Amino acid sequence: MQMARAAGLRGRLLLTIGMLVLVRLGIWIPVPGINREAFQANIDGSPLIGFLDLFSGGGLRALGIFALGILPYINASIIMQLLTSALPSLEDLQKNEGEAGRRKISQITRYVALGWALLQSTGIALWVGAFAETPDPGVLFYVQTAVALTTGSMFVMWVSELITERGVGNGASLLIFVNIVAVLPNSLGQTLAQAREDQAIVGPVLILMLVFLITIVGIVFVQEGTRRIPIISARRQVGRKLYREKSSYLPLRLNQGGVMPIIFASAVLILPASLAQFTKNELLITISSYLSPNGPAPFVYGAFYLTLILFFSYFYASLIVNPVDMSQNLKKMGASIPGIRPGRATTEYVERVLNRLTFLGAIFLGMVAIVPTAVESATGVRTFQGFGATSLLILVGVAIDTAKQIQTYVISQRYEGMVKQ
Repeated sequence: MQMARAAGLRGRLLLTIGMLVLVRLGIWIPVPGINREAFQANIDGSPLIGFLDLFSGGGLRALGIFALGILPYINASIIMQLLTSALPSLEDLQKNEGEAGRRKISQITRYVALGWALLQSTGIALWVGAFAETPDPGVLFYVQTAVALTTGSMFVMWVSELITERGVGNGASLLIFVNIVAVLPNSLGQTLAQAREDQAIVGPVLILMLVFLITIVGIVFVQEGTRRIPIISARRQVGRKLYREKSSYLPLRLNQGGVMPIIFASAVLILPASLAQFTKNELLITISSYLSPNGPAPFVYGAFYLTLILFFSYFYASLIVNPVDMSQNLKKMGASIPGIRPGRATTEYVERVLNRLTFLGAIFLGMVAIVPTAVESATGVRTFQGFGATSLLILVGVAIDTAKQIQTYVISQRYEGMVKQ
C-alpha cells in the first residue's frame, strides 16, 4: 500500500514495466530475408554467440530487430569511462562542468553507441548474408539488415534512458536483468526434463541449486559490504558561533567494480575461441581448448580466469576511486582520518586500504566465477551453461539497487506526509 501511495511511484512502475515488455516484444520481430533454421544450426555451440545471446535475452539467436539490444550502449559507456580517465578535456567536463558537462558526456556516449551499433550491425549483416533466403541477396539486403539492427539498438538505448529518467532503477541494467531472467525458464525446463528422464541426476541438480543459492547469499553480502574509514571534521568558528568536531566515516565498497571485471575477463577468454571458430587456425584451436572449463587442463582455465579478474578488478577500482582526489577533498573540507596526517600520508593510507579491499573483492569474484562452473562439470548438469557468475551478479546487483530506489520513494512520501502535518 505504501508503494502504491508513494508520490509518482505508481506511474514510474507502470512506465518501467511497459517499456520492458515493449523491448521484449521487439526482440521477436524478425529481420526479413533470412533463413533462420540454417542460421541457428550454424551458431549452435558458439561460445561468443552464447555469451552475447544471454545479454540480449535470446534476441541474437532469434535475429530480431532488437538483436543488438543494449550492448552497443554498454560498450560505448565502457569506452567513455576509459577515455574520461585518459583525456584531460573529458575529465574536466565530468568534474568541473557540473550538470552541463555530464549532459555533454552523455551526448558523446550516444554518438559512440551509434557508431558502435553501425559497426556491429554491418558485421552481422555481412555474416548472415550467407543465410539469406536468396542465393545472391544483393547490396540492398545488407543495407536493410544493418539499418534495421542499428535502429533497433538506438530505440533500446532511448528506452533505457527513458526508464532511468522517468521510471524506476537504471534502464540499461534493468534491460539486461530482464533479458537474463527471460532465459531462465528455458534452462529450468531443460533441467527438469533431464531429471525426469534420468533419476540419477536428481542429486547433482539439487547440489547445483544449493551452490547457486549459497552464491547468491554471498553476492548479497559482498555487494553490500563496505569498509568504513572514520573521519573527523575540525572544530571551526563562524562569527560568534563555534562548530564542534564532527565524526563520520568514509565508505569504501568491498567490490568497487561490480560485475565489470567478470564481463571483461569473460570477453578475453571468449576471444580465442571465437577467432578459432572463424579462422580454423590450429594454434588458436589449441589455445581455446586450454582456456575452456571443459578442456584438457581445467586448472589452467581457472588460474588464467582468476588472474584476469584480479587485473580488471584493480583496473576498474582505479577508475572509480582516486585516493589523491579523496585526500585533497578531505583537506578542503577540514576533515582528516584519526592518526593519519593530511596530504600524502592520507593518500597512501587510502591506497593501502583500497588495495586490500580490491584484492578480497577480486578473490570473491573469482570464486563466484569458477565454483559454479566447476560444480557443473563435476555434476554433469550442463543445462545452465551460460548462466553463471556474471548473470548472478547482475541479477542480485540490479535487484538490490532497484529495491533501494523504490524504498527511497516510499521514505520520501512518508517525509512529505510528516511535513504536511
